[in-house]
Amino acid sequence: MRRAITNGSPLPAPAQPADASGGPGDGPRSGPAAHAARHARNAPWPYTRLDVAAARAAGHPPRPIRQFVLKTRSRCNLACTYCYVYEMADQGWRDQPVAMAPATTARAAQRIAEHAAAHDLPRVDLVLHGGEPLLTAPAALAAPVEAVRAALAATAPRTRITATVQTNGTLITRGRLTALAAAGIRVGVSLDGGLPAHNSRRVDHAGRPGFGAAARGLRLLARHPDSYAGVLCVVDLDQDPVETYESLLAFAPPTVGLLLPLANWSAPPPRGPGRRPGGPGTPYADWLLAVFERWWHDGERRTRIRLFEEIIALLLGLPATTETLGLAPAATAVIETDGSIEQADSLKSAYEGAAATGMALDTHSFDQLLDHPGFAARQLGRDALAAGCRACDLVEVCGGGHYPHRYRAGEGFRQPSVYCADLQLLIRHIATAVQHAATTAGRRHATAAHPPVAHPPAAAS
Repeated sequence: MRRAITNGSPLPAPAQPADASGGPGDGPRSGPAAHAARHARNAPWPYTRLDVAAARAAGHPPRPIRQFVLKTRSRCNLACTYCYVYEMADQGWRDQPVAMAPATTARAAQRIAEHAAAHDLPRVDLVLHGGEPLLTAPAALAAPVEAVRAALAATAPRTRITATVQTNGTLITRGRLTALAAAGIRVGVSLDGGLPAHNSRRVDHAGRPGFGAAARGLRLLARHPDSYAGVLCVVDLDQDPVETYESLLAFAPPTVGLLLPLANWSAPPPRGPGRRPGGPGTPYADWLLAVFERWWHDGERRTRIRLFEEIIALLLGLPATTETLGLAPAATAVIETDGSIEQADSLKSAYEGAAATGMALDTHSFDQLLDHPGFAARQLGRDALAAGCRACDLVEVCGGGHYPHRYRAGEGFRQPSVYCADLQLLIRHIATAVQHAATTAGRRHATAAHPPVAHPPAAAS
């Protein structure tokens, strides 16, 4: 019998699905058997090497879902050339309804409230996503949030809700902002930098640049700070890091999320100008550290940078609020426009169907998702990592890196991050900066508490 190692002990692996050896084009695209076969073929870890029941017995209880991503639209008005939803391994969006139907929204709200009540959650986070969620008419934008709010009031009245919408910014208008603000929904915008040159890959379906419309939307959003959640920006080695950062400041974002490109060992990240793919060096750490130095040594804190703040928090032993670093259990579920329940969207960068679970709102609860091997694996913390990661002195901070970045075709998600060297350099540099700041502050405090004694001049002889 095959064995899987979890929690340092051998656990029996589940039986491999009978049809797992089929080729990429064999059988139907969907359905439990097709999903199981695809997962087993592409990612033996965790799908054939993790026994969830044995992991539970070994001390890994399920942790509730706290963030729910509603894919209210499955299409987008832009055609960004690097988009993980439309341009990478998974093309499941083609089978999805264009928009989430009201009945699906109502069922999602019931399931979310059911889960919140079962686990006595003090808060749930709701994210309206797509596609482009602002393709929805202004009058209907808040409907999913209001549906969840009503369901929580009836079923889990102690649970409060926070809500955001993640958009490309091109469709932000006063009317949409008014509707979102009235429902308490904050707005996050995805952008590649604050200049047209940074956004050359963010184009519409006719190849026309989308930056002008996004910039207009962001300037409007900046005039409504209570509705402004921040900006997400994917690191682009072709662009100057400090220029990218400072150009984003022109839109006054309260936070900036700097994201490493979705890549893995079978689809490596771009290495930047003059570097060969897979070559030596740490170009992503170099890029990020240029921004860190500018941000860290600025005379005033003009924005928060989530990546840097998360690393600092983890270095100080504080809990993480992201799945991209640290060892906190995964806590996000995605609901597609057809009501299917999926894992994190970022998995779509790995292989066709990598986020799929074979579950749907009409037939499955979110508690059942917790025992799906793909989801359960992302709640195992250190025990889900490669041996080298488990032994690394940075594991509490790095956490093995973002789960999709660990993927290797035919092996799965138990490798170090494809950005391992970059993460090590980045974390160690930030640790040194924090330690230096703490030491300097300690000296200043000691000097203020015990100022030097002034001695009188010696008497003349």
